[in-house]
This record gives sequence, C-alpha cells and structure tokens, in this order.
Amino acid sequence: MSERFTDRLRAASEPDWTASVEHRFVAELAAGTVAPNVMATYLVQDHRFVDSFLALLGAAIASADTFEARLRLARFAGTIAGEENTYFLRAFEALGVAVERRMAEPDKAPTRGFQALMREAAETRSYPCALAVLTVAEWLYLEWAMRCPQPYPSHFVHAEWITLHDNPEFRAFVAFLRAELDRTGRAEEARVTDLFWRAVRLERAFFDAAYED
Repeated sequence: MSERFTDRLRAASEPDWTASVEHRFVAELAAGTVAPNVMATYLVQDHRFVDSFLALLGAAIASADTFEARLRLARFAGTIAGEENTYFLRAFEALGVAVERRMAEPDKAPTRGFQALMREAAETRSYPCALAVLTVAEWLYLEWAMRCPQPYPSHFVHAEWITLHDNPEFRAFVAFLRAELDRTGRAEEARVTDLFWRAVRLERAFFDAAYED
C-alpha cells in the first residue's frame, strides 16, 4: 500500500511536528502543573482563533465537493461555537481572567501568524487548501492529547482541554479530515504542502509563546 498523502506531509514537517506534540506545555498540561499565568496566556491567545477558525471552516464548507463533507464540517463548526467556546468562558472565570484582559492583551506573533494563515487558506476558495490548515490544527492536537496518560488532572481547566481533543467524536473527525485531504490534496500539492508546513511551524511557536512574558 502506498504511503498516505497526509503521512507524507506530517513526516516532512519534522522536527516541528514532534516538538509540538512533545512540548513542555503538553507535558505540564497532562500533569496538571501548568502555571496559572501560562495557562491563562495560552487560552487568551487560543480563544483569538475562534473567529478566524470558524471563517476557515465556512470556506471549507463552501468549497467542499460533496454534500456529506459539508454536513460533517458544519456539525464540527457547531461544536467549536458551542461546547469549545463555552469551555473557554468557564476556564477564564476559573483562572480569574477578566474580560478587560481578554480584550486588551495584544496578540502574540504566532497568534497573528496563525490568524493570517487561516485567512489566507480561506481566501484561496480551495477545499484542499482549507483542509491543509484544518488538518494540522486538529490532527496535531489529537496526537498530543492521545499522549496524555490517564487519570487526567483533577482541575477541569486541564482535563477538559485534553478531553475536548481526545474523544471518539473528535478522533472520527480527524480521520475524516485526513481522508478528505488524502483524497483531494494531491491536486494542489505545492500549495497544500506549503500551508501544512507553515501551520505546523506556527503550532510549535504558539506553544513556545505561552511561556513568554
């Protein structure tokens, strides 16, 4: 059996892929030892992606070439706008992150970079290009979450961030994204590869940035 297109993309993104899924932040999250200020910074910055991410999902829905794919992507958009966004709000309250901080704290460089990359992928009006960035964002998170040993930390801020990214429904969605990118990505291989690699590099930088002052 020939190598999957998505496996080839991931292998070519090394060492950034492995550095991301084995990052210090992931290890501390799994142990429940992430410093509160680091967790707050990380979540404030990550919440900034919700708007651009929903726009990227919308672009994927609009450019998808099958009705079944549109339904699957639309259901996932509902999860981001519902369950995941609610987690952010509960976590901010638990960590004492005021609305004023969430509004005033400037975007870090990787946050700006990822927002720009999502907009770029959406503006291509290309289903494979949208999938390239979506697949990194979800597959990489599934991979680090699957590495977190059970039992999970007692604090919901840590435990729910893990379970949001490792549960049967999420695993099935990542499998769907990979299958769709395997199916369509080779038609625009150069652009897809560039977007995929850049997304992986930004994921690593985003984890690093949580520890910056």
